[in-house]
Amino acid sequence: MSDPYDPLQAHPSHELVHDRADALLRLHEAPEILTLVNVWDVASAMVIADLPETKALATASHGIAASYGFEDGERIPVELMIEAVGRIALSTSLPVSADLEGGYGDPAETVRMAIGVGVVGGNLEDQLRPHIESVENVAEVMKAAEEEGVRFVLNARTDALIRRGDRSLDEAIDDAIERGRAYLDAGAACVFVPGLVDEPTAIRLVEGIGHRKVSVIGVPGSLTPARYQELGIARISYGPWPQRVALTALQESALTLYAGGVLPPGTQTLT
Repeated sequence: MSDPYDPLQAHPSHELVHDRADALLRLHEAPEILTLVNVWDVASAMVIADLPETKALATASHGIAASYGFEDGERIPVELMIEAVGRIALSTSLPVSADLEGGYGDPAETVRMAIGVGVVGGNLEDQLRPHIESVENVAEVMKAAEEEGVRFVLNARTDALIRRGDRSLDEAIDDAIERGRAYLDAGAACVFVPGLVDEPTAIRLVEGIGHRKVSVIGVPGSLTPARYQELGIARISYGPWPQRVALTALQESALTLYAGGVLPPGTQTLT
């Protein structure tokens, strides 16, 4: 019997993929910040997609890799990652943006594979590669998507802040701005600057990269989505943190049960 979520057997129609890509782009361009609670498998995707507040889904590479027993950082085989994000895309009617890390050695081909399983947007890390190489990767990804007939919503990620090393924060922000502008010029829809982005940093990034063109990650200590929206941020996602929250709750529930307790009322049941 065929697997209903097998991306190698199920092929979303081109029209469907095209429409979802357009919908995802509109969400990035809307006045309201796009809040994405990252998912890592079909079960987590269904739980989040079932909420009326959810407008789109985003996967977390760290969470998917961990669920298969791999460390983050492109340790998971690209075919397995594409299978995972494809299963998620086929489980929902919402547009899906996938965390594609640094592109697994061939960013353009990885994006082609992702589009082929119904993914319509994604993160691509620059990993602080030389500027020209990083910009070329963005341009090649957008060319590949165009050849597939999809306006892929690329959330081009720069690691300028989280990998700044001994550089000053000002230098790192300037680098993020320079890279971000170049990625937008090469066709990216948004620029993802992970790290703890405080208010002064958010203001500088928006002024330097563009209003509604900056994406951030929510981590402990981050501003609220509402405040980021006021500052002109387009998108906030949460990376591995939703999975960590879920696993913390699982462990705490297990301790309660081991101690003779019962399951909490209101526990979700998946259909």
